[in-house]
Amino acid sequence: MATTEKPDVILEDAFVLAEPALADWFIAGPLILGFMFGSLCLMQRKNTLLQARIAIVGLVLMLLADIGLFLNVLENGTVVMTMGRWFPPFGITFAADMLGATFALIAGIVGLAGGIYGLSDIDDTGRRYGFYPFLLLMMAGVTSAFLTGDIFNLYVWFEVLLIASFGLIILGSEREQLDGATKYAVLNLVATTLFLIGVAYLYGIFGTLNMADIARKAPALQNTGPHFTIAILFLFAFGMKAAAFPLNAWLPASYHTPRIAVSALFAGLLTKVGIYALLRIFMTMFPEDRQELALLIAIVAALTMLLGALGAIAQTDIRRLMGYLVISGIGLMLAGLALGSQIGLSGTVFYSAHSMIIMTALYLLTGVMGGLMGTFDLGRAGGLYARAPWLAALCLVLIFAASGLPPFSGVWPKILLVKGAIDVGIWWLAAAILVSGLLTTIALVRMFSFSFWRPAAEEDLEAFSFADHRIAISATVGLAALTVIAGIFPEPFIQVSDRVAAELNSPTSYIEAVFGSSTEEAN
Repeated sequence: MATTEKPDVILEDAFVLAEPALADWFIAGPLILGFMFGSLCLMQRKNTLLQARIAIVGLVLMLLADIGLFLNVLENGTVVMTMGRWFPPFGITFAADMLGATFALIAGIVGLAGGIYGLSDIDDTGRRYGFYPFLLLMMAGVTSAFLTGDIFNLYVWFEVLLIASFGLIILGSEREQLDGATKYAVLNLVATTLFLIGVAYLYGIFGTLNMADIARKAPALQNTGPHFTIAILFLFAFGMKAAAFPLNAWLPASYHTPRIAVSALFAGLLTKVGIYALLRIFMTMFPEDRQELALLIAIVAALTMLLGALGAIAQTDIRRLMGYLVISGIGLMLAGLALGSQIGLSGTVFYSAHSMIIMTALYLLTGVMGGLMGTFDLGRAGGLYARAPWLAALCLVLIFAASGLPPFSGVWPKILLVKGAIDVGIWWLAAAILVSGLLTTIALVRMFSFSFWRPAAEEDLEAFSFADHRIAISATVGLAALTVIAGIFPEPFIQVSDRVAAELNSPTSYIEAVFGSSTEEAN
């Protein structure tokens, strides 16, 4: 006989009933703030001055949320929040360990610097057509990608940041921009498609998309289904997104086309999301597959760093030169992933944070130099030292840092990576790291000598008001100061990198953070 009575549901067995700690809300702060302030900027589309002020306030608050999250994770360990109060793996999980919190913090710094630079670099037309709303949307997507604990939602946040980046790269609608945007869009859409195919395979094998759940099930299912095929798909997809060899041609063909503020943000953030995804997937979820692919990753790393540095030497446009340096840095980050050791991963994490800061600063410096010279063409460059000797000092600081020369931040992660390669006997990878540093130095010193020491033709000199660009210059100086601090006082930064590396090499702590508390509460 049919009955309308329903069985009792024990909510304690299915839902989290306890309120999360107030500090745990920092994990959702950047996402909420990004969308909220982006919407406010859209409402002020015609009031470009107020829109910019709203955006800067939003970026500052996002950075403060990132700082709060980083300090919380540093003190208390991995922070987990599952949406809808469902226990993992059923709810959508945000999980901030030291890797995600560190990357999110550096991204917040870069985003704020790019937003400040945009106050002088982006005109009223660019603001009306969405620079600041797109920037806030992109920052929300980037930060959420670093913090999500669900592989499908990693795909979702990739889509969010890509949509925002498509809007940013075509601001101005110039022919060169549209050409660069086409190359950027097509290659990234191919990579995204491969990523989605990999996610579908994952769900078919594991029946879950929670990263921690996949990580704890992976050892038992190592020989079940196309496990290695999925790893190859992810390596190919994220290698393309990170601009690793031989999938890097799209980056130098597109990053020089938008406004400098946009190029700087792209260089500092977007390829690093690809590196983060590779670290998360191959160290947390598929460590055994990483071991099988270690030699291939090492070869790709060496070719990426060397060919990127050689490409930089061959360039006559300063913006394209910087694009090749971004590629070369990706090779160094992949080297630590290939090694998989404590020291190698520590070097990769430290270098990733360094690269996010230094490449953003170099692009911002490029904008200042181009404004002073009236050109980005090294064939016409010159006269900068006579006009701005102080800029030469700033440029040398960034050159030394990018080349890995003391006493700046770039030297320490390279030491870690070289030592890590030597410790396991991969001398050719250590040699590639050192040679790429030498080639990077040659490319940047060549740019410096052409731009600063060579006299400029009188007709090439452009009127340039430092008063109008002091905000942009201050953003560049602020990032340069960070690389000086990290170079002179590296101990705290190395300690954080070591802790990230230890967590990556032992994903058990990440898995227990996601499932341990729920299990205890359920019991």
